[in-house]
Amino acid sequence: MKKIILILITFFSFTAIGQIRVGKAILPYEENFADTDLKLNGAGMREMLWIDLYAGGLYLQGKSKDPKMILESDKTMAIKLNIVSGFVTQKKMIKAVRDGFHKATFGNTKPLDKRINQFIKFFSEPIVKNDIFDIVYIKDVGVKAFKNGKELGVIKGRDFKYALFKIWLGDEPASEGIKKGMLGIQ
Repeated sequence: MKKIILILITFFSFTAIGQIRVGKAILPYEENFADTDLKLNGAGMREMLWIDLYAGGLYLQGKSKDPKMILESDKTMAIKLNIVSGFVTQKKMIKAVRDGFHKATFGNTKPLDKRINQFIKFFSEPIVKNDIFDIVYIKDVGVKAFKNGKELGVIKGRDFKYALFKIWLGDEPASEGIKKGMLGIQ
């Protein structure tokens, strides 16, 4: 009996160490993309009218609280979005992404329009509660997007990565709370 209890304690200890709870979402402390180990820099919750919409985590090779440095960095990094509400729909996500790019580029999306439209196509299927999106910038490759572990495609260009990550880390982020959470300053 003591061995069973010890095994269960050990199992739950390792499980607890490997992830963090953000609201109702659970995010791992570590991820690996393109053979690069990334660690959770920070995480936050996107809320609207006191409703949790999605948890967002920023994964970097080394901790940073400097959004400008992160945006300008040419290192592999990722943003994980864990949808926790049925209020996040395909239509609303597409609108939010378009609005985010508009803010991130100060209304000058023209140089990125073709790639933005390509990115928007990654949301062609319905979005439901518990969907997980990984938006991964891979040095010398571009931005790879995944939904529930399935690769959706890749978009080239560090300029695209800059504008995309600026949606959450820029001066006018999707949410101040999620930005501060991703930067680990909350």
